[in-house]
Amino acid sequence: MSFRAFTNSVREGLTGILRHPLVTIASISTILLMLLIMSAFVVFSADARYIMKNIGQQPPIEVYMKLNGTEDERAAVTAYLDSDTEHVVYYKMATPEENYNEFKANLGSSSSILDDFDYNQYLPYTFQIQLADPSYADEVVMHLEAVPGVNKVMQERQVMVFLTQATKWVNIGTAGAFCILLLISLFIISNMVRISVYSRSAEISIMKYIGATNTYIRLPFVIEGALVGLFSAVCAWGITCFAYGKVYSIFMSKIDASSFYALLPMSSLSKIVIIVCAVCGVMIGGFGSGVSVRKYTEV
Repeated sequence: MSFRAFTNSVREGLTGILRHPLVTIASISTILLMLLIMSAFVVFSADARYIMKNIGQQPPIEVYMKLNGTEDERAAVTAYLDSDTEHVVYYKMATPEENYNEFKANLGSSSSILDDFDYNQYLPYTFQIQLADPSYADEVVMHLEAVPGVNKVMQERQVMVFLTQATKWVNIGTAGAFCILLLISLFIISNMVRISVYSRSAEISIMKYIGATNTYIRLPFVIEGALVGLFSAVCAWGITCFAYGKVYSIFMSKIDASSFYALLPMSSLSKIVIIVCAVCGVMIGGFGSGVSVRKYTEV
């Protein structure tokens, strides 16, 4: 197709938007509603994954060294944790004295019972470890248990399994919702566009008889649908940003941003929301229009 033919198709597509304003408004409303639902799923799944990731990074693994362990053995654990940057986000080593002081603090008013406790004889060095993802727990534990001087490695296995499975099901649920909403949107918008196509069926038939190609006939409708979808995407993005901003400000008013159940700020979600809305909006509008006009080009 020549550049001139393409520009004519673009112009016809823009004209088609204004030619049937009621159909255009109905199409925009339909796509906008579907994109708002999709945006809600995007925001929900992103926050769910973020919260579960933060929970999984709370010290889920504790390493207890042997009481008679050496400095070299503790250095070996430290060297492994420093080298495994893919799995380990953060770790902290606690001395017997630090563990003793923590025990006393937890006892509160009863802490005096530990005043004469010889912590150097009974308390080991410990490591608290945060992981990038709870699914890495088994691999990290296996490596730590093989390090000389390690007495015991403890992890909340049931919590780790739950977090891994929950993350998996959130991802599956999000993908499934996207597919269902996409099919519904394509069905609805294709039927809406049929009204516009039907009103021009005689014109399309004449163009076909005088030699216009199927692509030349379809392209203005595809462009029209894509532009309607893009406009709907921008509207959906704006509404989502505004609504989520209000929800975020209310929910986070009494929650610290560093808390493991804090929500993602809209600045972190804005890019993915506009990408999802734009791609889905253009695809729904363009593909739905192309499918609708197809049967009228088969003369």
